[in-house]
Amino acid sequence: MTSRFRFISTHRASYGVKRLCRVLAVSRSGFYRWIAAEPARRHRAAAEDQLAEQIAAVHADSGGTYGSPRVTVELRAQGVPVNRKRIERVMRQRGIAGRHLRRRRRTTVPDPAATPVADLIGRDFTATAPDQRWCGDITYLRVGGGWLFLATVIDIATRRLVGWSINTHMRAGLVIDALNAAVTARGGRVDGVIFHSDKGSQYGSTAFAAVCDRHGVRRSTGRTGTSYDNALAEAFFATLKRELDVDHHTWASEADARRDVFRWIAFYNHRRRHSALGYHSPAAYERTLTSATLQQIAA
Repeated sequence: MTSRFRFISTHRASYGVKRLCRVLAVSRSGFYRWIAAEPARRHRAAAEDQLAEQIAAVHADSGGTYGSPRVTVELRAQGVPVNRKRIERVMRQRGIAGRHLRRRRRTTVPDPAATPVADLIGRDFTATAPDQRWCGDITYLRVGGGWLFLATVIDIATRRLVGWSINTHMRAGLVIDALNAAVTARGGRVDGVIFHSDKGSQYGSTAFAAVCDRHGVRRSTGRTGTSYDNALAEAFFATLKRELDVDHHTWASEADARRDVFRWIAFYNHRRRHSALGYHSPAAYERTLTSATLQQIAA
């Protein structure tokens, strides 16, 4: 119907409204109502264009990673009164979308000679305060003809990446460096914190166990080949790989990869809105925590 009204509006000077309405089988009253509503349509279209520009700015500021939920939260935080369904529609119409991850490569290789370590988490990725429970894992990043490996330590309560290490090898030193970085970031004293990982040989090594003992860290491991037993660490890597677009991108050099990873981690900790934290960033969420406001965060 709209296309007919537009045709009539364009050609009415030549053929007349009455004749065109009769030929196109529409009512003249309907056409005139449509004409009367033109200023309102222009206003809505202008508002939609402005919203699309705001969406595009937020999307670009996130490195092209945010989908409609985080775009909605970010715009509301900027004082823009928006509805998520409207954001979804505008993003769909304008071809604006977050990133999605496709592939995965196995990095967990258990050491059959390692001393068994109990699972102290049991898939319960919750904590009531920072530095009660940490988790971590190793992932890979394609660089030229080789690989870089990233080890992480994540605070389960706040989802903050408190320690990490990146190197060209997957030896025990990689995960030891990440743990030491986490301990340093938390002031050097973390007695009693649980660190949960998979059964990779790095986490089962004597060297890693010695570092945990020195810092008072209690080790915990899930089962081999079961991603749900370390779901929070797996989810972090899925986010990192999706937002760094590893499916379609290979870094030319280690320096380029390290730079992009450093930049993304800073964005993740300090600016990226996390759905499990009420769409606060991990750092912003930590700043809200007091003895009166600590709450349990579910994975």
